[in-house]
Amino acid sequence: MAPLRLRIEGRTFRDTKNREVTLRGINVAGDSKFPTSPSLPSNQPEHFYEGDNVSFLDRPFSIDEAHVHFSRLKRWGYTLIRYIFTWEAVEHAGPGQYDEEWIDHTIKVLRLVKSYGFYIFMDPHQDVWSRFTGGSGAPMWTLYACGINPRAFPGTQAAWVQNTYPNPAEYPKMIWATNYTRLACQMIFTMFFAGKEFVPKAIIDGKNIQDYLQDHFVGACRHISLRIKEAGDLENDVVIGWESMNEPNRGLIGFQDITAIPPEQKLQKGPSPTAWQAILTGSGRSCEIDTWEFGGLGPYKSGSTLVDPEGEMAWLPADYDDSRYGWKRDPGWKLGECIWAQHGLWDPSSDTLLKKDYFAKDPESGRKIDYEYFTNKWFMSYYRRHREAITSVHSDAIMFCQPPVLEIPPSIKGTEDDDPNMVFSPHFYDGVTLMMKKWNRYWNVDVFGLLRGRYLSPAFAIKVGETAIRNCFRDQLSAIRREGTEYMGNHPCVFTEIGIPFDMDNKYAYKTGDYSSQSAAMDANHFALEGCGANGYTLWVYTVMNNHAWGDMWNGEDLSIFSLDDRPLPLTPKPNSGDQKTPSTSITSDDRDLKQSLSTPSLSLQRSNTSAELGSNPGYRAAEAYVRPSSIATVGHVISYGFDLRNCTFTLALECDEAATEDAPTEVFLPEFHFPRDGSEVEVSSGRWTISVDDSDGGMIQRLRWWHDQGKQSLTVKGVKRRQGTSLGEEDEAPGYLEQCRQIGCQLM
Repeated sequence: MAPLRLRIEGRTFRDTKNREVTLRGINVAGDSKFPTSPSLPSNQPEHFYEGDNVSFLDRPFSIDEAHVHFSRLKRWGYTLIRYIFTWEAVEHAGPGQYDEEWIDHTIKVLRLVKSYGFYIFMDPHQDVWSRFTGGSGAPMWTLYACGINPRAFPGTQAAWVQNTYPNPAEYPKMIWATNYTRLACQMIFTMFFAGKEFVPKAIIDGKNIQDYLQDHFVGACRHISLRIKEAGDLENDVVIGWESMNEPNRGLIGFQDITAIPPEQKLQKGPSPTAWQAILTGSGRSCEIDTWEFGGLGPYKSGSTLVDPEGEMAWLPADYDDSRYGWKRDPGWKLGECIWAQHGLWDPSSDTLLKKDYFAKDPESGRKIDYEYFTNKWFMSYYRRHREAITSVHSDAIMFCQPPVLEIPPSIKGTEDDDPNMVFSPHFYDGVTLMMKKWNRYWNVDVFGLLRGRYLSPAFAIKVGETAIRNCFRDQLSAIRREGTEYMGNHPCVFTEIGIPFDMDNKYAYKTGDYSSQSAAMDANHFALEGCGANGYTLWVYTVMNNHAWGDMWNGEDLSIFSLDDRPLPLTPKPNSGDQKTPSTSITSDDRDLKQSLSTPSLSLQRSNTSAELGSNPGYRAAEAYVRPSSIATVGHVISYGFDLRNCTFTLALECDEAATEDAPTEVFLPEFHFPRDGSEVEVSSGRWTISVDDSDGGMIQRLRWWHDQGKQSLTVKGVKRRQGTSLGEEDEAPGYLEQCRQIGCQLM
């Protein structure tokens, strides 16, 4: 049996030459959250409720366009892709009806990936359950299966959905995430994870709704995995593994008192109902609900508002025809009535709450439930089902286990679940920057430290000054990684989401071309990733359709590193000074012909229809901060590595028992923008090195190869220093990545 292209050894990744692999990745693509036919980004209300008759064909992009995108990502130094798809994409037409045409396209894309050398892991993505509850993920029929009516959500505020918002352009920023704490998501996630305990009357086709939903979701993932296996040349060579579920949520499980906001609920924005108020408004009753805004120090109460559904209910009407999808609902589950009333939680005849602590204890054991208990019992029950389904097809699959975000990981160290082929895959976002859409250089907050009770007062969690902020990010990521090891065992850690909003300061950069704030924020996040000891990351996100007007075309988010309205980063900058030192050893590759090839005229960049105000000053979208050097494969193991953007200096420290061999040197990605071959200085502790541009992994990238001695070794590479976040000027501009990659793609094909 041939050795695996990527394998896990303890808490590191290893390649076929036994070198440690550092995974530098990207989420592809943000557009995969919504259909192509009809095209339904979250700002489009037309045809929204026609959820059965959609297609995700050509997501993340068409085969014709794929070479451009993969060439660009390869040129930017990425080696890992978190491949985004949704349950809706594969099973939108109804239960058990798979879209084989979409799967065929997915296999074609994955096969094309093979020629670029990326590692791929599949991400069955969801945000707040579904497009129809304000996010992405599950097909529309799952809402009907759960007994709720998506057409009633606007009036009952069971979910805030941009597609149905009166003016989608005014949809409040980041309010989509609060749908986790509104009626629809609270009910569905409770059903999905613990329906048998808390919703025993919810029986459909002879199964509790928990098993019905999980069987279909896991079954759809297994079917895709089977099709990938049957393709014959993708399993392990391209698709190395699967993630469990994006950002799982407990719903109502563990709420001690549904008449109060749980103290652990940190996000509140807009009308913020208690679970009891959400049940009442979902049942047609009016309620006075507190409103909240998000400030620099977090959410604060701003007032109250009357939410009056005027008798409209979020539950399916009693005369709903279940034959639409062919299932049979148990007679004990009555439509037209609140499911929680049917389980004795409240009395609709008098609107009397009977069991405010209905979700507080495990009905089986009587034990009090907190988030940690939920994770260990119900999340892990789901994870095992998902893992077993995938590994029954792809036995060598690396399983990326993603517990609930920023919650304590499952306590599985030393148990049967302590799988040596598992990766801890947490998420991290700088909440202050994400919610405020502003990079604050002066102060930030140690959110993770606050969540773990490390401060006597929130005031002590405030970090002042940009250096302290950067160190705070690094320390939070380090703490998350260590916590994963403590609870889950000795496994690699890959942060599968981390990123920044690009539309900061009311889109100032789009009007001026000045991306200095974005560059500083992006660099701070990468400083944290490089210094925290993790084994890699997948940055959020690459969105094909991103433009300055609508961002990622989804709920007002704008986190894509690519935009149709910005310019690609040049291949090399114009040096600030003519006094450039030459490398201390010769560059062995003769790249002059290649450079001439890269500099030939090419196809023009596709642009959007963004208004002149937001599109007349395109910049480089802070690319200098995310197109950065990184170790690709290291002989021995990595002690530390990092890139000082301000001084344009990359450092790597390693330790190895044996010296690097001729066919297996340590390899480092060196972006030519920062490290032109005639303007870089290399210092090594031992051995020899070369810098060359080649396509040994299917994409034209510049890499440094280093043959060093055994023991502790160090490498320093100094490139061209320049000001961050600003335009180079048209006269200084070298051909961009897009144009070069198209040219190279044409030559290679």
